[in-house]
Amino acid sequence: MSEPTFPPLFQGEALTGQADPFERALALAIAGTDPGTVVHNLTGDTLQASLIFAPEVPLEEAMAMLPVCGLGFQAALGALAPPEVAVHLEWDGTIRVNGAVCGRIRIRSSTTDSAETPDWLIVGLELNMSSSEPDPGITSDKTWLWEEGCAEITAEDLLEAWVRHSLYWINRWLDEGLRPVHADWRGLVPTLGEPVEIDERTGTFVGVDENFGMLLRDGDKTILIPLSSRLET
Repeated sequence: MSEPTFPPLFQGEALTGQADPFERALALAIAGTDPGTVVHNLTGDTLQASLIFAPEVPLEEAMAMLPVCGLGFQAALGALAPPEVAVHLEWDGTIRVNGAVCGRIRIRSSTTDSAETPDWLIVGLELNMSSSEPDPGITSDKTWLWEEGCAEITAEDLLEAWVRHSLYWINRWLDEGLRPVHADWRGLVPTLGEPVEIDERTGTFVGVDENFGMLLRDGDKTILIPLSSRLET
């Protein structure tokens, strides 16, 4: 397996075996590693990769990196997969391929204070590429990329495309604001307008605020659940 190549200002660090790129990225970020580091492990059945960023906006705004990198993933897989493969993004970072859960995008920050500008922010991707199970299709709400007609897509190609397309969306966000991010993201969220349960609250997912906080309607009241509540701590 050759080393993935990334756009300028990004540099890779490869892991093998059971090493977790998210935990490694956390250690690097705390130690002060330069932003743009892509820590990845492509050796198992799951594509695992984490990007280190240094936001220049408060955490409440920086949380947009979750949907932004989600759009980057949707564009990356869309460019590599057959046209009949559908990718959807859930508000919490869950990735669905052809309706079933295929992975997730994780996020962690140096702070949980929404008004504070983080020293670092980590976005992690985990995607089920293949399965060693004898009949992986038996779990109806979970899938693997190879089970969805994408066996020719390598983890290396998908990682390179994810970083490249995420950079495109980051630049659009910086240049044009969140309007294009909102417009494209909304069309990929299957639960929008549907009843959902979040943090032991139930209601109808009616939309998001300007910073992608969930608007949950319960009867005659609407509750705002900040996207920062999805931070891993």
